[in-house]
Amino acid sequence: MRHHRGVSAPQPLFYFGAMSPYSWFAAERIGTILPEARWRGVLAGAVFKSNGRTSWGLTDAREAGIADCDARAAEHGLGPIRWPDPWPTSDLLVARAMAWAELRGELEPYALAAMRLSFLEAVDLGELEAVLEAARRAGLDAEELRVAIGSQDVKDALRDVTDEALRAGVFGVPTVAIGEELYWGDDTLERAADAYRVFEQL
Repeated sequence: MRHHRGVSAPQPLFYFGAMSPYSWFAAERIGTILPEARWRGVLAGAVFKSNGRTSWGLTDAREAGIADCDARAAEHGLGPIRWPDPWPTSDLLVARAMAWAELRGELEPYALAAMRLSFLEAVDLGELEAVLEAARRAGLDAEELRVAIGSQDVKDALRDVTDEALRAGVFGVPTVAIGEELYWGDDTLERAADAYRVFEQL
């Protein structure tokens, strides 16, 4: 990266998807490791589709991926994971709910509530009632969300953040962007934080 004295470091952007266990691991840790990051909840299904990819949970890598996630959850003191059945399903409703929460400045508590509901209680975030329950647990108005989730403002907000991620080159979640540099995977948080600290000092 090229930097110039007097130019402030770009704010780190944390792109994540609510149905991604790796996004959950990162979300639980990023507040300590890189608290400056701005959370950006995307429609992960659209990110995968635009990059010609699919979730590993729908491929032959599923069994190995689940084993890896179970091990990482234990390592981070987050487990044991209780996997929703089926998983993954459509993340459209929960992604819209995250867009709604961000419009209210409440994305972090909402996203954490949703992911904990999914991976600690095996609740399918593809279902509207699960999305609404996450709002209740985050102290938000679930009935307001029920009405807003189909609104054009929320749809546009989700489209905007997902398009932003794609323009930045994001091809999977979680990804931290610092300027033009991308750090993909929950195991790159420390490297992203180190890079940001260096950037700040220049």
